[in-house]
Amino acid sequence: MNTYKKRILIDLDGVLNEYGKGKYDENFIPEIKIGAVEFLEKISKLGELYLFTTRNHILATKWLISNKIDFYFKDITNVKIPAFVHIDDRAICFMGDYQKILEDVIEFKAYWK
Repeated sequence: MNTYKKRILIDLDGVLNEYGKGKYDENFIPEIKIGAVEFLEKISKLGELYLFTTRNHILATKWLISNKIDFYFKDITNVKIPAFVHIDDRAICFMGDYQKILEDVIEFKAYWK
């Protein structure tokens, strides 16, 4: 019996919250995105969730608790830990083609811009 659970690293800003819709404030985390709770409920069945953020750990923890989603996460990290997949609003997936990835970087825009 295989008890290994896939790690899924999920970025906070821009994935779970309404980041990009106002002035950045390191002491304030924007409101949770519509659909985020339902997303976490479904994806948590696929593996262990880790919250990735460079924000203050205590502030991020309080945000998770106030939004009643803290129990979905095994841990909070500011380190890109080994994971099955990383979910981030500022990521580009490398598919083996260096020319294509260069073009993707040059043309990149966050979805909320």
